Amino acid sequence: MNDTAPQPGASRAPPVHATAPAGHEALGMWLGVLGVAFFAITLPMTRLATGTADAPQLSPWFVTLGRAALAGALSIAFLVLTRSPRPQPHQWKPLGMAVLGNVIGYPLLLAYALRVVTASHAAVITALLPLVSAMAAAWVLQQRARPAFWVCAVVGSLLVVAFSMLRAWQASGHFALEWADLLLVGAVIAASFGYIYGAQVTPALGAERVICWVCVLALPLTLPATVLLWPQQPVAPSAWAGFVYVGVFSMWVGFFAWYRGLALGGALRVSQAQLMQPFLSILFAVPLLGESLDVVTLGFAAAVVATVVLSKKLSQSPPPAAGPRAPAAASPAEIRSGCGQTASQKDSP
Repeated sequence: MNDTAPQPGASRAPPVHATAPAGHEALGMWLGVLGVAFFAITLPMTRLATGTADAPQLSPWFVTLGRAALAGALSIAFLVLTRSPRPQPHQWKPLGMAVLGNVIGYPLLLAYALRVVTASHAAVITALLPLVSAMAAAWVLQQRARPAFWVCAVVGSLLVVAFSMLRAWQASGHFALEWADLLLVGAVIAASFGYIYGAQVTPALGAERVICWVCVLALPLTLPATVLLWPQQPVAPSAWAGFVYVGVFSMWVGFFAWYRGLALGGALRVSQAQLMQPFLSILFAVPLLGESLDVVTLGFAAAVVATVVLSKKLSQSPPPAAGPRAPAAASPAEIRSGCGQTASQKDSP
């Protein structure tokens, strides 16, 4: 994801009984963990780039559009060097929807929210991303989900609401939903729909090329906007470091590691690594931002991740009683990758 490490989608996962060579599995798992780590650092690095409400640095609009322009330039080089074919006319619409969700919606709402709340706080809210992506897939792709899955979705949502209201009570003495949390929920929804539409063209284009074409498609907007929004006031070196990170690693390199890990190690196995993302975000925020570990934050993060794990288990169909095993449909958690096979398992912040 998104950097958010990018669902069910358009393709199917490999047969459950098929296994990759041991060496490939190990390399795939390590690449998957590396991709998740890249995505996890997105939250503290975005807060470094934007600064806080009391000490602002780069504007959220500049960070959003500038990081996409940076990734777009890298994408052009990749597409030219690999002689990638242009998308077909019918593929531009889902790519455009991915631009709205993953290039504009998610990073912009996240950047505004992180000026108000800590990266650790945001990690709890964004931990819902795999679950919300599965919900978006059920709606957009008209896939039926078991009632137990929807129970998990409701429980996960209630946990996020409870966390937001608890933090509001601790800060002001009364229960209320923080507006920054609404921005984070909006960011999660935007990223989820972006992943779903990107997943529709991943089987044909390939995961790495999907993220590249998404960034290139956005360049007519992001490049001139970056120039127009270039900061005129002095900006701290740490803010520029955060900006470069989210443009190079969160928006681009992370997806390559994530997708390649899914392809080598198997989507069903490697996709489990994304469950570490909220905890890694919380841990990285300690040295990068000076945030402290909070038992309440860790507890809510663990509870939200538990609902994601449970929803995945409950959404899987039971194996047939006998006979050869058929290929399994992509699980909700695999959507964030962007594909069923999953292209990468984000193939996404």
